[in-house]
Amino acid sequence: MLYSIGQVADKLNISTYTLRYYDKEGLLPFVDRNESGRRIFKDADFNYLETISCLKEAGLPVKQIASFIELCLAGDRTLDERYEFLAEQETNLEEKMATLQHTMDFLRWKKWYYKRALAAGAEDVNYIPGTTETDPALRSKFEAMVRDGMDAKELGLLDK
Repeated sequence: MLYSIGQVADKLNISTYTLRYYDKEGLLPFVDRNESGRRIFKDADFNYLETISCLKEAGLPVKQIASFIELCLAGDRTLDERYEFLAEQETNLEEKMATLQHTMDFLRWKKWYYKRALAAGAEDVNYIPGTTETDPALRSKFEAMVRDGMDAKELGLLDK
């Protein structure tokens, strides 16, 4: 089956502008054109388009994605390079995810901290008595509750 740029955009939930930009940047060398010069997409093109979308979502720059697509189009002689490229991107993405998870954990800790302060009417409920230092035992208690599987609602992080 053949698809217009508008049909592809609708199917992939992206704009026609994005598809034109990808084409201009060399990401779509596999796309044919009709006698009027309009892009004509085939069913087989969706595999490449899915790959492009995935790599874009992973944060890769367009030029790097274009290089990967060129490797794909070069055939089996580039299988090793493609595998290594994706393995490297997987490692990079795992590192980003770990950083984001650390950030999320800290934000949840601070929400719990402030939820306790709001309930008590004062922030000092979280301090070591007689100081303005956060009680490390409190942080340990929070981390233990998370480790034990307590969900956000039970921790008081979501409105009931």
